[in-house]
Amino acid sequence: MTTRVQWTRRDFLRGAGLGLVALLGAGQRSVRASESDRRPNVLVILADDMGYSDLGCYGGEIQTPNLDALAAGGLRFTQFYNAARCCPTRAALLTGLYPHQAGVGGMVGNQGTPAYQGYLTDRSVTIAEVLKTAGYRTYMSGKWHVGDEKGHWPLDRGFERYFGLINGASNFYNNIYYRDPSKQLTILRDDQPFEVPATSEQMWARNEGFYMTDAFTDHALEFLDEHDADKPFLLYLPYTAPHWPLHAFPEDIARYRGKYNVGWDRLRTRRYRKQIELGIVDVSVKLAETDEQVTVWKDASDEVRREFETEMAIYAAMIDRMDRNIGRVIDKLKQMDQYDDTLILFLSDNGGCHTTPVFKHLQGTPGGPNSFPCYGFMGAELSNVPFRKYKQFIHEGGISSPFIAHYPRLIKRGRIERQVGHLIDIMPTLVELCGACYPETRKGKRIKPMPGISLVPALKGGRLNRKDPLYWEHVGNRGVRIGDWKLVAAKPDLEWELYNLREDRTELNDLSEKFPEKKRQLIEVYEKWAKANGVKPRKPSRK
Repeated sequence: MTTRVQWTRRDFLRGAGLGLVALLGAGQRSVRASESDRRPNVLVILADDMGYSDLGCYGGEIQTPNLDALAAGGLRFTQFYNAARCCPTRAALLTGLYPHQAGVGGMVGNQGTPAYQGYLTDRSVTIAEVLKTAGYRTYMSGKWHVGDEKGHWPLDRGFERYFGLINGASNFYNNIYYRDPSKQLTILRDDQPFEVPATSEQMWARNEGFYMTDAFTDHALEFLDEHDADKPFLLYLPYTAPHWPLHAFPEDIARYRGKYNVGWDRLRTRRYRKQIELGIVDVSVKLAETDEQVTVWKDASDEVRREFETEMAIYAAMIDRMDRNIGRVIDKLKQMDQYDDTLILFLSDNGGCHTTPVFKHLQGTPGGPNSFPCYGFMGAELSNVPFRKYKQFIHEGGISSPFIAHYPRLIKRGRIERQVGHLIDIMPTLVELCGACYPETRKGKRIKPMPGISLVPALKGGRLNRKDPLYWEHVGNRGVRIGDWKLVAAKPDLEWELYNLREDRTELNDLSEKFPEKKRQLIEVYEKWAKANGVKPRKPSRK
């Protein structure tokens, strides 16, 4: 059955604020329009490889005044989940489906099955396609990464205007493929190749030239400049910051020189204590112990210390600059008199990234065009405070995202929301708020129904009614959450662990042996879902 939600004409309501009765066919409710019934513009901002605690409003020391202001004027979720890695998260966010249902259970390579084909399935619809049918203009500027080949690009999936990177990680100063300097990544303006004015080492040293984060914002602002004010809009703004390679201009890096020389141990404790002060983390939550790959700061070599300080300064500079670019978009909304009429959502695609690829042809000044720095286990441990594990994993450190929602006409200022949210909830939330219809078919093919729930009750300060479990799987790492109970397994052993997240949010006390029946129950639930959605079966490496 098609999902249809009552909507009102936004431009009419802007006038005298009179009631409006909308009739949308047999069986539809008639309601009096109010301030909360206005159809909002929608701005969805996605960070890339940014951890749970990096923002100031989530406990971090990085300067993020614009995002902090959105949080202060809106709400922050403390339990919002992504899909553990860039491609699956983007697929789930765009379609409202689990990544495997959307065709992107892995990355963009086709693994030969519908759940892992590497591009959005034709049995899904995107938020752009859905909102477009409701009269919205649809714009995107940023990283796509849910279909590399022509025919699976943004303009093929409902966006009217596009600028950005079709592929995954890239140099921030050019579109040269980091693995092979003889190749280039695909940067498009709409559906045509865009010539990047590459930044030289000399230009970088003068704080000049092309920078990916700025370019995404520039084009987003251009789309807003061209926007017809009589219609609402969707703007999807997925930045590549702060994904490696860690690239930032010298003047931005200088803002954070010397701020990380106290070491990762003390910084983790500072963030944890600030989270408790902010109310993001309850005082009963214990800070997870560091991974065995991370040594104590006092025992680290001088070289390791210097590398950490430099890498963290660059990483912080990238988030700082992203925040300032978000400020530019907010300023534009205010100039357009659209700020109060825009639902702004901010989140990250996964937890901090522990992997450290090395390319010998990229050994220039750290942060510059010919460098490829990564912050490794130490930086990821700091980013993901207070949790365990990292990007790709289904433990809380891999899938917990900061999530900020700002919409003055609906959301009370400064709220902290402790109910559970997930990427799959964004589609039904927008369908409800934007008066859209979630279709039964797309181009003659039946569409999978939405597995998520609308977050509108939580945005209004009410209770969510989630009846179904939440599921994850990526490269073998897997998990399911039902209420407070979470079952999770990680490579290489893939042995199931059981946690009660109400009592143990940082997953320190495995209850598998204490509650074997609960463990068996969740295993059965997970395996049923996995089989139904084409998830590749994985076996533990040992019993």
